[in-house]
Amino acid sequence: MIFRQISPGDDTALAELIRSNLRKYKLDIPGTVYFDENLYHLSDFYLAYGEKRTYIILADDNDMVIGGVGIAGFDGFADCAELQKLYLDDGYKGQGLGYELMKQAEDAAAKRGYKRVYLETHDNLDIAIHLYEKCGYREIERPASVVHSTMNRFFLKELTVR
Repeated sequence: MIFRQISPGDDTALAELIRSNLRKYKLDIPGTVYFDENLYHLSDFYLAYGEKRTYIILADDNDMVIGGVGIAGFDGFADCAELQKLYLDDGYKGQGLGYELMKQAEDAAAKRGYKRVYLETHDNLDIAIHLYEKCGYREIERPASVVHSTMNRFFLKELTVR
C-alpha cells in the first residue's frame, strides 16, 4: 500500500469511489458531498492552499486509488482542522486501513499546527462512527458552520503531540 498526496490524475477515481460509497449507504442525496460541484476536481481544492490543506491518497501496489482522507481548516473551533472525505474501497475494508488513514490525517493536521480535528458524518455510516469513536473522537452538538446539511453526527478530537 502507498500513501501519497493527491494529484489531478486521481480526481475521477476518487470521485467515483466517494459516489459509490455514498450510494451504498443511501446518501446519494442533496446535502452530501455526492452533489458537490468540485467533486471531480478535488485535487484543485486540496493543492490550492498547500500548507493548510491536504488530501492523502491510499493506493494499491499498482497505484490504483483505493481510499483517501483530507484535512482542511475549520473555522468552527480555534486551531481546528476538519477531517474530510474519508473513503475506502469495500474490497480493502476490515484490514485496519481506516485506522491508518485516520492516523495519517491526524499526523498531517498536527504537522500543520492544528490542535484539534472536527468531523461530520451521518447515522447511516455506523461503521465509520465506530472507527471515529475507537480513534478517540467524542460526539458534540451540531456546530453553526456545518456545510453538508444532511450530516447529523458531529465529532471532535483534541490532538496530542506525537
